[in-house]
Amino acid sequence: MSGSANSPGSAADMAARLKMALPAGWFADATPVLDQVLGGLGALWAALYALIGTVRRQTRIATATGPMLDIAARDYLGGRIVRRAGEADAAFSGRIRANLLTPKATRAALAAAITAETGRAPVIFEAANTGDTGGYGAGTLGYGVRGGYGSLALPYQCFVTAYRPFVAGSGASGGFGYGPGGYSTAPLAWSDLAQDVGLATDADIYAAIAHVLPVNAIAWTRLLN
Repeated sequence: MSGSANSPGSAADMAARLKMALPAGWFADATPVLDQVLGGLGALWAALYALIGTVRRQTRIATATGPMLDIAARDYLGGRIVRRAGEADAAFSGRIRANLLTPKATRAALAAAITAETGRAPVIFEAANTGDTGGYGAGTLGYGVRGGYGSLALPYQCFVTAYRPFVAGSGASGGFGYGPGGYSTAPLAWSDLAQDVGLATDADIYAAIAHVLPVNAIAWTRLLN
């Protein structure tokens, strides 16, 4: 304990700890020169204390920051997961941890991987799965709505419709065909996806799909907005 009201680990706290270790009676009650010397030493110890805390945080992915997160991603995932443009530490850390022990080689794993990447659930169709194709007289068919043509000629294959992440938009500007902006009327502006940092790219989505598929499986994939 510091024996004072100073914040633990601060320069004032370290100086107070040093002063408490000095023999009683060696100095007068007022010690301005000694206080300055101890204050300088306290600042050094405070910097070391802060450094130790920083180093300790970098030893765990959940608390690591900055370049150490990029190093962890490389060490644990072989460069498969990289920081996206403008991606914050918290979001990047979450993606790293989510990919450490992800299930693989199942339909549920495929759906979970795509959803984690895009924030939107995909549509998965297996031509040999009657739960997807439906059947006559079973109330599972609807033209253009439900069911589909089945086939046993497509083993270990599926059709995936994945949806790109929602775009937040640019500030208060309206979207195309939507208010409140209009020609010569604010707010209206041209924008592009570069303004929505941290979004999964098409390559990210394809990589997530390939990562969870068995080596002998094929996912015929289309991406929609």
